[in-house]
Amino acid sequence: MKNIMDMQKMLRSAQEMQERLQKELAALRVEGSSGGGMVTVVLDGHKGLSSLRIDPEVVNRDEVEMLQDLVVAAFNDAAAKVDEALAQKLGGLGAGLKIPGLG
Repeated sequence: MKNIMDMQKMLRSAQEMQERLQKELAALRVEGSSGGGMVTVVLDGHKGLSSLRIDPEVVNRDEVEMLQDLVVAAFNDAAAKVDEALAQKLGGLGAGLKIPGLG
């Protein structure tokens, strides 16, 4: 009976930790940029795009593909930073865990 109680306590603790982490990720803001800061994006901890800033100098109708590439690069830069922040928050603790909504 004690093992069942310990298991329930451990599951409850894991659920509380997951809820706390989800809240922290929703509040997290990470900035990524490309083109020497010509394009900047801000993502939340779930990699949702919060904002996008494009320097007017980089807007040229003849070079739309370059602008698209800069936006993608800035997004990828910020996404990598979100991954780094998540890894720091989890540390070694969650290394092998598959937590729903975090993958």
